[in-house]
Amino acid sequence: MKSVTQSLPRFLSGLPSVARHQVTGFKDFFLCIVASILLILSFPRFNIWLFAWFGFMPLLLALEGKSKSRAFLLSYLCGFLFWWGIIYWLVHVTFLGTLILVSYLALYFGIFGLIIPSACRRPFVIVLLLVPSVWVILEYIRSHLFTGFPWALLGYSQYLNLPVIQIADILGAWGVSFLVMLVNTAAYTMITRLPEHQKAGLEQKYLFPILAIVIVLFYGYYKLYLSPVYQCTSVPVSVSLIQGNIPQELKWNPQAKDYIVDKYLKFSSLAAKDEPDLLVWPEAALPAILEEEPVYFEKIRDFVVKNKISLLLGAVTREGEAYHNSAILIDPEKGGLTRYNKLHLVPFGEYIPLKKALPFLETVVPIGDIAPGKEYTIFKIPNPTSQVPNKFAVLICFEDLFPELSRKFRQQGAEFLINITNDAWYKKTSAASQHLQASVFRAVENRVWLVRAANTGVSGFIAPSGRISSLVQDRDGRDIFVDGYSTRTISITRRPLSFYTLRGDVFPVVCFLFALYGIISPRKKKR
Repeated sequence: MKSVTQSLPRFLSGLPSVARHQVTGFKDFFLCIVASILLILSFPRFNIWLFAWFGFMPLLLALEGKSKSRAFLLSYLCGFLFWWGIIYWLVHVTFLGTLILVSYLALYFGIFGLIIPSACRRPFVIVLLLVPSVWVILEYIRSHLFTGFPWALLGYSQYLNLPVIQIADILGAWGVSFLVMLVNTAAYTMITRLPEHQKAGLEQKYLFPILAIVIVLFYGYYKLYLSPVYQCTSVPVSVSLIQGNIPQELKWNPQAKDYIVDKYLKFSSLAAKDEPDLLVWPEAALPAILEEEPVYFEKIRDFVVKNKISLLLGAVTREGEAYHNSAILIDPEKGGLTRYNKLHLVPFGEYIPLKKALPFLETVVPIGDIAPGKEYTIFKIPNPTSQVPNKFAVLICFEDLFPELSRKFRQQGAEFLINITNDAWYKKTSAASQHLQASVFRAVENRVWLVRAANTGVSGFIAPSGRISSLVQDRDGRDIFVDGYSTRTISITRRPLSFYTLRGDVFPVVCFLFALYGIISPRKKKR
């Protein structure tokens, strides 16, 4: 192997200039493809999370010694392939919109490529921390710019790697992204600076990444197996979630309204035999606008009052001329309502940005306008074993992607979270499993149970540790596009708020400050 490595530069130097550039160009192109494939395989449905720990290494090798323009193009290509492989399912809604979104998201890879070649010429310790810091900053910007798209964060690839993701209750998902990119950077520098490391002592150079991994794993195992559970304040709450599996083409079909309501009531009747404290239906489960066709809602309310079980369901509601994507809790005693209107809407999904100024945008995704809510609503349900009611909050659709919403609900007293969603738009693809990743991190960050009720899946329960359980599945183990219900008793432990819940996104700020220092500091020394 050593002789081959030594002879390859001599072989390339012996080639004509044009041929040498062609071979080098093909190698860089190949490395970008390999990086994108490894990263795609790290996410659902493949879930080979180990690949994420070295998935960026081929791209970093391809960027070695490149000009800024070429580094941008190579990184953009890698990002374009990666995002097509991740959100390909969006073509079931809009091909043009998918193309535009993928082209936009690939820019963050391109910007990463612009910065990294010059960053990698810094001293070793600076490189080791600068590269992951830059990546976290770019993920944070992507998650907030233009209303944000925090999908498929690098840290999300580890959602099944429970010991590693426990650190999220301090650093959020950003801390996991940083750690994964840190390992990628360490592996890259080990290859490109091996002679330098051999002189300085390899074990001393890589003490920090090794120590970081050891600390994270120790903390993870402590939280999973040794941390106090606060059993003295534990209160059991029984929850049944219903997965209706209503095809998207039937959701708003006038002829299907009775069928949809009857199907949900049938599974709710079966779940009622488990005597739950709360029934949960998915987003927009009511097949009619609440105020315009109350007959369907009255049928559901009669069921709630008769069975004496609180029911949460998703519905489109109207207030004056405004329509809302809402979650409604029906009181089993008097049939009263508590309503939460979705706060964070999906652009081109629930509203068209700049619709009046740029009317042609409506042709990209022809969706009607939904108005955003204004209040962080906390729901309450009675608990038969306690005089104190249990409090929870609802995240509708993609609201579980935004950690600031979950933190705000938790700060206002929510003891557990519920995500109601409808991913039927995206057919039998990896979209539902990718969406599940975000819910796992919201549970760990805030150390609460998170219950998911999805129209076509994935529906189930996520423990404060991030462990997924009690999924709605068929006999073959399929968890999407199957119907059914699941009941589980969750333990509400009135534990202290986590550091991340209290302090929020402190870590991206630390990454920004270090990146600023890492870029400026060497230049000052040079002058």
